[in-house]
Amino acid sequence: MNSEQNNHEQSGTDLGPVIYSYTRKQALADGMQVDVTKTAREAGISFPVFLTRTVFDTYVAVPAGVTGQDEAGRMWDLCWMLRYAILRSSNHSDRVPVTLYVRNDNRGAKLVKLIAQCGPLDIDDPQPSITVMMPGED
Repeated sequence: MNSEQNNHEQSGTDLGPVIYSYTRKQALADGMQVDVTKTAREAGISFPVFLTRTVFDTYVAVPAGVTGQDEAGRMWDLCWMLRYAILRSSNHSDRVPVTLYVRNDNRGAKLVKLIAQCGPLDIDDPQPSITVMMPGED
């Protein structure tokens, strides 16, 4: 066994070669995630915040024909309710449920349930960040 193998075994970090990686930087460039850190900071969240494309398209972008809604307001509502969910969370988990009402038609708003996951900003950057996703996403 060479010293490199021994160091990996001792640190417990060698799980074998990386087969595939998809970085946050790639997800942002591909449009699979949306950076909403500026609005989140205005809402009082100090970590960088990202939405999956599905969350953004479904609950931030205003559907065609819907009146009395704008993207900035919907983004603010989501970030504010994320902050509220974080503050009321008592289990010190890296995942918290986020609920808010969203109106995607010209009738009443409906309750939406999302998940906020706290984890590293990217593969090579361990600073904490938050990703808001649909319950079935990861």
